[in-house]
Amino acid sequence: MKCPICKAPVDEGERDRKGSFYPFCSDRCRLIDLGRWLSGRYQIPVRDEETGEAQRPAEPPPREDP
Repeated sequence: MKCPICKAPVDEGERDRKGSFYPFCSDRCRLIDLGRWLSGRYQIPVRDEETGEAQRPAEPPPREDP
């Protein structure tokens, strides 16, 4: 398997080891992925139950700097 962020090889035997970063190769790649989820770069498509069509999730509001 390859790390989803940097594509480095990841040993699947690491999956059950405590303290493993699986499926990532390192803590750095794990945190990059988390940052992408938290910033809204990753989105799960929503399907309209009536039509079955995919809809884009609403855009997050713009950030206001203090």
